[in-house]
Amino acid sequence: MDLPLWFEIGSLVVLVLILVADLALIVKRPHIPSPRESSLWVGFYVLLALIFAGLMWFFAGGEYAGQFVAGWLTEYSLSIDNLFVFVLIMGQFAVPRRYQQKVLMVGIIIALVLRGLFILAGAAIIEQYSWVFYLFGAFLVYTAWKQAFPAADHEDDVKKESFVVRLLRRTVDISDDYDGPKVRTVVGGKRMFTPMIIVFVAIGMTDLLFALDSIPAIFGITQSAFIVFTANIFALMGLRQLYFLLGDLLDRLKYLHYGIAFILAFIGVKLIAHAMHENELPFINGGQHIEWAPDISTLMSLAVIVVSMVVATGASLISARRERRVGSGTGL
Repeated sequence: MDLPLWFEIGSLVVLVLILVADLALIVKRPHIPSPRESSLWVGFYVLLALIFAGLMWFFAGGEYAGQFVAGWLTEYSLSIDNLFVFVLIMGQFAVPRRYQQKVLMVGIIIALVLRGLFILAGAAIIEQYSWVFYLFGAFLVYTAWKQAFPAADHEDDVKKESFVVRLLRRTVDISDDYDGPKVRTVVGGKRMFTPMIIVFVAIGMTDLLFALDSIPAIFGITQSAFIVFTANIFALMGLRQLYFLLGDLLDRLKYLHYGIAFILAFIGVKLIAHAMHENELPFINGGQHIEWAPDISTLMSLAVIVVSMVVATGASLISARRERRVGSGTGL
């Protein structure tokens, strides 16, 4: 059973309208959301994703719904990793907390556009060349290794401005101070950009790098471009509120990158196994399909993703609690 075309089109229209309404709310009333407000919004978007999965189950069956949930959770976990970098970028450029909502929303829109382009390109490539799964799988395993064992301090990497940001500084006039959430301002009668433009570019470049990881990862779960795109939308929709909800808790999730690394490695292996099943490369098994390669189900993928994130988060919180007790001298 396939998803009805009207369901796909209707879903995309509704999701775009929600994003537009969210953006309009930020523009009209920039503020620092309270923990309660952030919790309600995050809960709303999670509930919306689960309702969407239920509708997919009703219209197309459990396999489609399972692929969406697994893809959504994968993208959600990778998006949480984005938050660490967003925190560093906000601190590096001293973005006033009152206007961080707008920065995050613009970053989310940039991410959706970039990921949409990657999804279209990825779907077209996969349709024509099944061997690309070998490359995707190897890339994810490599990324997992880099995630688990970074060669340098993550914060130092972020503080090293990208070539695009450095080029922007040299080619356009940028004021020293912010002018509210504005991108353009007037200083001494001269129109110029505010530092906000640099923040937008920095976050855009970060989103581009994260898209290189996340799109191959979700294509390891489903080859449906619609499911890939909607899973990305739902993962990013609550990211802004999650940023304010987690706050200082992000610093306590010290083992989260291990959970994400395990997920990426698992999906990388799954992609390679899928490529072996579909193998057409003449120098591998004589161009014949490799039937003994493991067939990893959507349900197994979903279980691995959930267990990895629960274990990584739980271990992080236990470690943080233990460190607080040692620091306060109340126990070991």
